[in-house]
Amino acid sequence: MREIAAQTLLPVNATLAVVLVLLLLAAATTAAVFRLSPDDSRGRAREIAVAGVRATAQLAVVSLLIGWVIHHTAALFAFLLLMFGVATRTAGRRITPNGTWWWAAVPIAVPVVPVVAALTLAGLVPVHGIAMIPVTGILIGGALTATVLGGRRALDELRTRTGEFEAGLALGLLERDARLEVIRPAASDALLPGLDQTRTVGLVTLPGAFVGMLLGGASPVQAGAVQLFVLIALMAVQAVAVAVTVELIAYGKLHRDEPPASDRVG
Repeated sequence: MREIAAQTLLPVNATLAVVLVLLLLAAATTAAVFRLSPDDSRGRAREIAVAGVRATAQLAVVSLLIGWVIHHTAALFAFLLLMFGVATRTAGRRITPNGTWWWAAVPIAVPVVPVVAALTLAGLVPVHGIAMIPVTGILIGGALTATVLGGRRALDELRTRTGEFEAGLALGLLERDARLEVIRPAASDALLPGLDQTRTVGLVTLPGAFVGMLLGGASPVQAGAVQLFVLIALMAVQAVAVAVTVELIAYGKLHRDEPPASDRVG
């Protein structure tokens, strides 16, 4: 029954492959034609194409491995650590090109680890089984997004409003406090996507967790409860992620200063 429902929603066949290729081409072409890149180049179009190809390869590998991973505790935790490592690298390099990128691990770990641990201890998410990977992945993904958006907005604001930061120092503020005055309002915008998704759920879209539960045979009430948990947990995780990111930037741990010449590649 579940297989029939899944195939009815999105059958895995040649038609799906063609549609995916066309959609990816449409996204890359649009980005190229309208030069949707920070430097007015076609770089973002290449990123879209590469991201689509990578997603295909990665999901193919995960689809083959996940059935085995969930039955071996050591492999399960290794997979979760891999997810965390990739998220840290992705978020950090989106925020800064220098060696401070690894600090992005902190705003991802600080909110996600306690939430997952609490859910496990409460018995809501079993250590063994399929639930651990998607729940942890959703939370890590939410923290990644909030960290990237908050970090980039904060550092962009600090760069364009350097005069205000220096004025704060001249008035006797500590460096942390002077930076906070500049970056905190801008970084808070990173919370808007999660807020809007939560406010409009059920009215604009039916998110993936809800649809997935229905296809898995759950009742609409059960599916709604799971989706509600995901949305509220994501808001908590993202709020903490943005707060930690702001503090790291305020203390100068995460920044965009040029690395020493000896540390540069090429």
